[in-house]
Amino acid sequence: MNLAGKKILLGVSGGIAVYKSCELLRLLQKKGATVRVCMTDAATEFVAPLTFASLSKCPVYLKNGAVEARPFQHIDFPRWADLYLVVPATANVIGKFACGIADDPVSLCFMSCTCPRVIAPAMNVAMYNSPAVKRNLEILRGFEETTVLESPAGELACGEVGQGRLMEPAEIVAYLDDRRALTTNKFTEPAEVNVAEKGEGFPLASAAGASSATPSPVLSNAEASGGHPRNAPEPPAFPVAQDIDPTQDPSLPGHGKKVLLTAGRTEEAIDPVRYISNRSSGKTAVALASVFYANGFEVEVVAGPMEAAFPGGVAVSRVQSAREMHDAVMSRLESVDAVVHCAAVADYRPAHAADSKIKDSRSQLTIELVPNPNILRDCTAARASRATDAAGDARRQVIVGFALETDNFKQHAAEKLEKSGADALLLNAPVASDSGFGHDCVRYALVRPHAGIPEMHMGSKVDLAQEIVHFVLNELG
Repeated sequence: MNLAGKKILLGVSGGIAVYKSCELLRLLQKKGATVRVCMTDAATEFVAPLTFASLSKCPVYLKNGAVEARPFQHIDFPRWADLYLVVPATANVIGKFACGIADDPVSLCFMSCTCPRVIAPAMNVAMYNSPAVKRNLEILRGFEETTVLESPAGELACGEVGQGRLMEPAEIVAYLDDRRALTTNKFTEPAEVNVAEKGEGFPLASAAGASSATPSPVLSNAEASGGHPRNAPEPPAFPVAQDIDPTQDPSLPGHGKKVLLTAGRTEEAIDPVRYISNRSSGKTAVALASVFYANGFEVEVVAGPMEAAFPGGVAVSRVQSAREMHDAVMSRLESVDAVVHCAAVADYRPAHAADSKIKDSRSQLTIELVPNPNILRDCTAARASRATDAAGDARRQVIVGFALETDNFKQHAAEKLEKSGADALLLNAPVASDSGFGHDCVRYALVRPHAGIPEMHMGSKVDLAQEIVHFVLNELG
């Protein structure tokens, strides 16, 4: 299908994969399509409607009756469209589609849609394999002009492994590209494709019920079967086609700017098999990289060990220890417009790491610790030094730090902000059972100098990332 000139309605339902819909929207626009968006209330909890409105340059159809809303949006939006894409499609909205329930913008548009429909499920593997979801997906595959894309196997946001991942945005666009040209409100089946010759496949289940058993090419057989593969490659996030590059779009606010992120955790060796570390999963850094990239920034990451995967257009340098991260950041500092210190860096390391495994003698063991370099403070000091050397003419560079606290939040945040010299500090408290390390939500507040310490609030890590990106853009002017 030639996407140029096509009108696509993007339905977004609530799940952690919502942030990938932002990238999908940009990819569709790069192909020449015009995109409008409708969202469920749950989706707005993950990504603000303003993000989609800004990217699509059109008000988002919401249930709460935005000022721009018209009384017949549930008819006007799908009638306008050549194609209705629902990405991500949660178990809840899939159930509504299958049962004829229409009580939110996404399901209302599905009900009144007369154009072809493509649905991309995304959910936990247990939900995806539940009898109810399997039944509902089979019902949808029987609907006229409705295609259900297969969910590839891999590591899920919850840390489990199996089916339920959202098909990557670039794969969805490539799948649409493989189909024959659209006629008016008709979405024909794709021409026969020799997958072996193409070198890649896009697993899907069509209305006829045919299902491809070929796993995504980036997955091993163990991943495709839901197992936990040994030495498996990182699952990709936001793979971007060669002709898609947000950093080349001059209309985006981050065009021509470069940001450096630290990510993950550091590991400080005790001996060849033991180390001191923490529980950081890297999810916050991935959200930051994704939002910066979607806004046109060139993104470079210095990442310690972590489980989450970065967008395909992001440059990632891997390190292990705090000293390695320090050296990597300082060597890149002068070339960037902004630095966001998101990594959970170990404050201390063993003074001496044993060359061989320390044997278990059941006797008391004492490990002497020495402080690691403070990467944030060294960055602000280097910035101040450059400004002095250049007589104040050095270009503006924004530095944002993170403060993870478990008590006396405001006092500790104020002290760290003053000592660090950063332009802002993201105060967060990842200690609740349903937030913080490994979760998609966290309690946080963005702290600025001389502005008081705001109360922390619970939000998604994508919301956190958007707030930081907005701050950086304002600071850079």
